[in-house]
Amino acid sequence: MEMQKIEQNHVTCAHVCGAGEIIADAQSALDVLMAANYELGTKNIVINKKLICERFFTLSSGLAGEILQKFINYGGRIAIYGDFTAYTSKPLKDFIYESNQGRDVFFAATEQEAVSMLAR
Repeated sequence: MEMQKIEQNHVTCAHVCGAGEIIADAQSALDVLMAANYELGTKNIVINKKLICERFFTLSSGLAGEILQKFINYGGRIAIYGDFTAYTSKPLKDFIYESNQGRDVFFAATEQEAVSMLAR
């Protein structure tokens, strides 16, 4: 896993890069958050959806809730970017919509849009 520091509007974000699944469960999500905090001094995470296990996007698995609860409990914020059009689940689409109305969890099409959502 690699992290790249991105700053916009005086907000620092950690862009998480790498190959394979980086976030597979709540513990690996917490590891990413703590690494960003330690290495870059931020709890704002920007990550491509390809680096998150596919089970995250099946809301009935409960994994999204576990992971996002870890972020909230530890003061983290996350913006996940990528193509979400392949998902047909109405609950997931509603979840994405509601998340984007909040302040801590965002879903975006591009990396730049994800950074902008965290930096607003």
